[in-house]
Amino acid sequence: MSRQGRSSASYDESDVRVRPGKASSRPRTKTRPQHADAEAAMVVAVDRGRWGCVLDGDADRRIVAMRARELGRTPIVVGDQVDVVGDLTGRPDSLARIVRVTERSTVLRRTADDTDPFERIVVANAQQLFIVVALADPPPRTGFVERAMVAAYAGGLEPILVLTKRDLVAESEFASAFDGLDLKILYAGIDDPMEPVLEILNHRLTALIGHSGVGKSTMVNRLVPDAYRAVGEVSGVGKGKHTSTQSVALPLPEGGWVIDTPGVRSFGLAHITPDDVIASFTDLAGAIEDCPRGCTHLGPPADPECALDQLPGAERRVSAIRTLLTALISNDSWSKPSGSSGEVK
Repeated sequence: MSRQGRSSASYDESDVRVRPGKASSRPRTKTRPQHADAEAAMVVAVDRGRWGCVLDGDADRRIVAMRARELGRTPIVVGDQVDVVGDLTGRPDSLARIVRVTERSTVLRRTADDTDPFERIVVANAQQLFIVVALADPPPRTGFVERAMVAAYAGGLEPILVLTKRDLVAESEFASAFDGLDLKILYAGIDDPMEPVLEILNHRLTALIGHSGVGKSTMVNRLVPDAYRAVGEVSGVGKGKHTSTQSVALPLPEGGWVIDTPGVRSFGLAHITPDDVIASFTDLAGAIEDCPRGCTHLGPPADPECALDQLPGAERRVSAIRTLLTALISNDSWSKPSGSSGEVK
């Protein structure tokens, strides 16, 4: 019987022709390569889908890498410790692959503002955060320092206040605003010696943040000779021009790295809670376990039963901590000092 004369009921499986697929019939697997031969590296620059890295933390062993497909959209930032494979020669146009990101020991995060729940990782694995502030031109703002300190404490970094332009003021009481917080204070103006600063920086990974115009770039150039020519050489990414749009790590002559962070117009803290701040102070962390649920630790009248008020002899320190907590829950225009465009570096 011809095909045209057959009824649909007379067809069976033998009449179906299956066209073989072009791809292999081998089932897909979720097994990923182990990359046992991967080498350790540190990320020192990021630019448009390429990461500048140094092998084993050696500034002379520079490579450029891409993110391996198996990492998906895993964020990779300056300071990250990663494992890399592929072409590790560092020759022009060579490209390695980042296949693993090591667990971070510290993280400096920010949000766009205090209402934005999306966290942005600024720097990873830094041990210290240099908060660079000018004593004049632009005038200093305690709010910026307080919010930067909150972010540092919550992320596991040690905040250090670095004051510049001391030559422009006869006397300043700005540093006294942070009494009771055990905050280290350094001076790095144009007439100040850099040896005390280098003593704290050497052999450590330190991030820098500060308003535009506070003298941060001048300080970096004193710490790292010819620093901004070295950007392209260290990272191997882009054209080597420092545009302050991305963080970049620069090697110190005696060992260690400084990370110059980009300008930001706000330093939101939406990802941080009051308990995160208190937990950074070991002498106070245990006390808040006795606070009522929902306590913001600001004391009366907001929190009349806060356990911090029961600590003997801690009034001054608790008051200083509450200054940070007030900065956390407020969003004052600290980022726009008089005569400034509002940009923060």
